[in-house]
Amino acid sequence: MKLAVIGTGYVGLVTGTCFAETGNYVTCIDIDENKVNKLNGGEITIFEPGLEKLFARNQKNERLKFTTNLTEGIKDAEIIFLALPTPPGEDGSADLSYVLGVSDQIGKLLTDYKVIVDKSTVPVGTAEKVHTAIAKNYKGEFDVVSNPEFLREGVAVEDFMKPDRVVIGTSSDRAKKVMNELYLPFVRQGNPIIFMDERSAELTKYAANSFLAAKITFMNEIAQLCELLGADVDQVRKGIGSDDRIGKRFLFPGIGYGGSCFPKDVQALAKSAQEVNYNFQMLNAVMDVNEKQKVHLVPKVKKYFNEELKGKHIAVWGLAFKPNTDDVREAPAFYIIEALLEEGATVTAFDPEAMANTKKHFGDRIQFAGDQYEALANADALIIATEWSEFRTPDFERVGKSLKNKAIFDGRNLFDVNHTRSLGFHYESIGRP
Repeated sequence: MKLAVIGTGYVGLVTGTCFAETGNYVTCIDIDENKVNKLNGGEITIFEPGLEKLFARNQKNERLKFTTNLTEGIKDAEIIFLALPTPPGEDGSADLSYVLGVSDQIGKLLTDYKVIVDKSTVPVGTAEKVHTAIAKNYKGEFDVVSNPEFLREGVAVEDFMKPDRVVIGTSSDRAKKVMNELYLPFVRQGNPIIFMDERSAELTKYAANSFLAAKITFMNEIAQLCELLGADVDQVRKGIGSDDRIGKRFLFPGIGYGGSCFPKDVQALAKSAQEVNYNFQMLNAVMDVNEKQKVHLVPKVKKYFNEELKGKHIAVWGLAFKPNTDDVREAPAFYIIEALLEEGATVTAFDPEAMANTKKHFGDRIQFAGDQYEALANADALIIATEWSEFRTPDFERVGKSLKNKAIFDGRNLFDVNHTRSLGFHYESIGRP
């Protein structure tokens, strides 16, 4: 099939590349000329494990190309995917200006039947708005489908190629047939393609992410309670995770969720509820707890230094909101660093992939190290903010000799408490004695 993907961010680039991998011809469209030139030159613009190999193979086989020309990009496409940003507005609602702006342009360019697919995470009712925007300028036949993505950064290629389910919202039998044909190669192991109406599909994405965010937040609340009661959250997690009604996943406490999905989607769902005069109390609590959890380590560090951080130098391991990505959107590390700077501390940070994106935010307000051990030089303490694998088994002797104080504040519970303390470290984590 011939496809167009508008937008080449995390979702758009993974979507276009993975569809090309199953033999489709894909044209990705973006207004950023510099990015398009890099992509056409074989330079991938995001870090996502496994993507580079597929990207190179499909470019070589001429199944994947990039352009800034919308007319050229959609001309021969049977299906047009909208993988555009929907950033949160000041009130928490999703900003649909990119989606609706492109929809308006598409309406001026259509000459025959096409399926237009909302791949972006969008509020309930967006498919209708996209349809209206296109229909203003095009009176022929077309269908608008909601097809939310469920990609986890860091394993997005695997998630796309082997989805546990595909959700497609459409009321059109013609569009249903087209979308079913497109996705059949991805579900040969029997995982379902679930068809539903457009509004239910739109809500499904928000409901899924908000539920997972609530699960994380619940465990962070339990971790806080463990610290006050002298219990061990690791033991509690194992005890409840073995109940198959609850499950083991998303029960690891830490310094809050971040990234491009959970914060934005929880806000947007709460805003949608507010617009129909429903007070979604649970989501409001989730957002409140998560904001506080992001800086949960800072009071611990202050207490260790007798409530005085001015003049202290802190090393930070991890900047991305999660490992195996360079995405720093709503990263807890950023909130921690800002809080440290406000207290008069200085910071040296290291992350295997997210340094460039972090420099765009902090500039020269913090220092950056070439590796995790270089970050420790002259530091009074170490904070761990992202659970990269290379941080899990460090050279503790080298860490201890590099730090002025053998103090580690672990926001991801990477180390065994007793072992780390037996090595002479002052070690604090989340929800453990």
